[in-house]
Amino acid sequence: MKRFAAILLSFVMVMGLAACGSQAPSSSQAASSQGSSAASSEAASSEAASSEASSQAEPSQPEAQPEEGGTLVVYFSATGNTEEAAGYIAQLTGGDLFELEPADPYTSEDLNYGSADSRVSREHDDESLRDVALVADTVEGWDQYDTVFIGYPIWWGIAAWPVDAFIEANDFTGKTVIPFCTSASSGLGESGELLAEMAGTGDWLEGHRFSSNVSESDVQSWLDGLGL
Repeated sequence: MKRFAAILLSFVMVMGLAACGSQAPSSSQAASSQGSSAASSEAASSEAASSEASSQAEPSQPEAQPEEGGTLVVYFSATGNTEEAAGYIAQLTGGDLFELEPADPYTSEDLNYGSADSRVSREHDDESLRDVALVADTVEGWDQYDTVFIGYPIWWGIAAWPVDAFIEANDFTGKTVIPFCTSASSGLGESGELLAEMAGTGDWLEGHRFSSNVSESDVQSWLDGLGL
């Protein structure tokens, strides 16, 4: 009887150990399960961050276009004086700048008015040489500008001829056009009227001549008198 009881007890113990073994996961299984859970969590966090960044990214903006009724300051500058005046005008009016650049730029030798062999002297003597090609003779958003300032140095009493290509390439209908020039001693002369005649369109106002050492206050006084 005692022997039977001992066998029965042993059997119960064996069954109990077997049940515990089947319920407890191995250490390697636990580690694998934890690693998988962490990887899933990390991937979810990365995906969420990427989605949030994408949603917060600002959309690309189109290139700014001039507002209706805008002001444009167009200029050709040989030595930098007209460029300075144009810069003041644009700054004080809130206008946009557009430089007229000859495709074949003028060098200092080209601008030697005292030499009969210089480029400007030859162009002055032979009008057929005054057709100066520009890098660009039209302006994007041209129709949006109501007021156009046109600046140039005075060459032999008239507007420097590189400006002519721009005048001929554009329609000034409906625009107020205001010429201005820079020179060491020469006056505005008929340069403005001649450009207006060449354009054939636009409401051209009387122009203004600035000295070579133009200042911001000079430009401001002139603009105040225009009443724009």
